[in-house]
Amino acid sequence: MIKKTGQHFLIDECMAEREVDYAGICKDDVVLEIGPGTGIITRFLAAKAQHVLAVEIDKYLVQQLQNNMPKNVTLMHGDALKVDYKQLPKFNKIVSNLPFQISSPITFKLLKHGFSLAVLMYQKEFAERMVAEPHSKQYSRLTVHLYYKAICEILETVPKTCFSPQPKVDSCIVRLKPRKAPPFNVENEQFFLSLTKKLFNHRRKKIKNILSETQRNSLGSTPYLNQRVEELSPEEIGELSNFLISAE
Repeated sequence: MIKKTGQHFLIDECMAEREVDYAGICKDDVVLEIGPGTGIITRFLAAKAQHVLAVEIDKYLVQQLQNNMPKNVTLMHGDALKVDYKQLPKFNKIVSNLPFQISSPITFKLLKHGFSLAVLMYQKEFAERMVAEPHSKQYSRLTVHLYYKAICEILETVPKTCFSPQPKVDSCIVRLKPRKAPPFNVENEQFFLSLTKKLFNHRRKKIKNILSETQRNSLGSTPYLNQRVEELSPEEIGELSNFLISAE
């Protein structure tokens, strides 16, 4: 299971309690947890929340947890990437130690569903990409897409010794707050996201060498043609996207 999902179980209770504290859980909160594992975070959540919804892919772990979970915890056996969250009881917060291998797809799946706050644990390298600045090696498509969707903050680094089996790298606790509105306007969101992916797939090339001839001709005097995507802020990528979509 661990090899399949990339899950490493948190064993440090102080760290688990601190992660829950970051979410500011109160008695009115319904909290989603993905990958409860041995239940170390689940128990701290249950002590503070109205209800905890815990989705676990490993059937054996579900069976183990069912014997010793508080009554306000609902355990569900399922793949977090395939669960229809609209069919679950309405939750407003998410607290999870996410399996490394599904970090990106599960994050964006959850952002589509909607919630008020999430406190999530990611592999450190992934977390640094989430909040990276332009001109850095960590700055990526993930950075731009996430910035467009949410406010993201790294709260602290979690040593690899806090997990079993011990991963090769440290992790980070990250707080996510979905934006009520995007930080900049794009004429076509799907086109903007697709363009961002295309540009970062060729991040070392100048933008003029990535775009088609028709697109280059339509841009006129825009200054971005001779720059690389890693030099552009998310807002500038959005501006470029609007140039292109209006020319089509």
